[in-house]
Amino acid sequence: MLAWVGGAVTLLGVVLLLVLAVQRGYLGPLPRVLGGAGLGGALVGLGLRLHRTPAGRTGALALAATGIAVLYLDVIAATSIYAYLPGGGGLAVGLLIAGGGLLLALRWDSPALAIGVVAACALCAPVLTEGFTPLLVAFLLILKIAASPVHLKRDWPWLAVTAGVPPLLASVLVIGRADGWALAGTSLLAAVVGVAAAVLSVRARPGDRTALALAAGSPLPALLTTAVLDRPLGAGVAGAVAVVMLALWAVGRRSLPREFAAAVGAVGVFAAFQATALALDGGTRAAVVLAEAVVLAAVAKVLASRGPLLGSFAFGVVGSLLTLADAVPPRLLLDEPRVPDPTGFLVSGVLTASVLGVLAVLLPWVAASLGVLGRHPFPWVVTGVVLLYAAAGVVLCAALLVSQDVTGFLFGHSIVTVSWTVAALVLLVRGIDRKPLRVAGLVLVGAAVAKLLLFDLAALDGIARVLAFIGAGLVLLTAGTRYAKLVATRRISVDS
Repeated sequence: MLAWVGGAVTLLGVVLLLVLAVQRGYLGPLPRVLGGAGLGGALVGLGLRLHRTPAGRTGALALAATGIAVLYLDVIAATSIYAYLPGGGGLAVGLLIAGGGLLLALRWDSPALAIGVVAACALCAPVLTEGFTPLLVAFLLILKIAASPVHLKRDWPWLAVTAGVPPLLASVLVIGRADGWALAGTSLLAAVVGVAAAVLSVRARPGDRTALALAAGSPLPALLTTAVLDRPLGAGVAGAVAVVMLALWAVGRRSLPREFAAAVGAVGVFAAFQATALALDGGTRAAVVLAEAVVLAAVAKVLASRGPLLGSFAFGVVGSLLTLADAVPPRLLLDEPRVPDPTGFLVSGVLTASVLGVLAVLLPWVAASLGVLGRHPFPWVVTGVVLLYAAAGVVLCAALLVSQDVTGFLFGHSIVTVSWTVAALVLLVRGIDRKPLRVAGLVLVGAAVAKLLLFDLAALDGIARVLAFIGAGLVLLTAGTRYAKLVATRRISVDS
């Protein structure tokens, strides 16, 4: 304990000396850098010498860790304060020093040395970079890169945490302290490095929970930066994260552990939604979110995987809410138009409602084929309501495109009522031998009649009301006659 406390105090003294020398002009920049390098080298040399005897190995670890940290911080000072090294050169030299120190820890089989080096550098570096800057994030990422090979060789979870958490925290704290492009590049680099290290670790040790946490957490700072970036740039950052994570999920779905792949896929789906929300607005956003839900449902069917199905359901719920709020609001279906809606709004409504209808059919079908939906009627009732709303939205928006006045609204509702009765007829005919379809057909008949009496009778007038009642009545009459004949024929054939 005394040795490690002494090393920590020594390291803090070196940092304070470097800062004080700058503030008061002690010596010159070059002597300061050379003095720091000499002190770090001497401490490492003493540590190597003491490690030769078993009795001196505790002190050797503390001396070596202090010396390596002094050398690394000296490189940071030479890069950020004195500009003796360019950014790329300083990072390269820092990688050599950190890598050498961690390889020494690997050779001595000492997690304490590895963790001590990384922790000391990470804690003291912000002092020398004058706060949280993109350069600080880069130097912390160098520590993460240097620690990755050691973590592959040894199961040292605390080394993974010590090396992985600081760059993520620094990426968050640098938000607002750098320009947009530097912030975007830094956060994406931190995400890629963290995820890559997590993948390498989980391949070496499939049960490594630390790798799972780093894989899920590494992209989060990049996604948080989108709150302060311009919308196009923020959408690009979120889209890049989505591409990386979904590509990793697609490639490693069978080779990576199941929980790891699921976490990666979940982050990718969330990033895709965030990119969509930032890049688009209004009805277009609703249509794209629903289209992404359709794609995920198709992927779930092709891969026979429930993970994409869950993502499809989440996107479908959000897309449905966006549809109700922006693309096809209830007032479009219930209130007569007093002011014509823009043509673009109505076209977007037709597109959004069409995609919603496709999803309302595809999602429950895929869920049933994967054994997710049982015989409980509630999900099917919800599906039917969504499908009816989507169909009504398509018809009403299309009718208003033809005539953006009361005439188009009334004619559209007439078509909706008749179309419901036609759909009911189809379900009844197809459901002679299948109870679920038969029940759905009868429910739809009830819905059509209820719409006639509760809405059409009050909202429609003139020829629209007549067309709705005559059309629906003729279809129901035909359906009833035909259906009775089919049932009777089926009974005769069964009796014979």
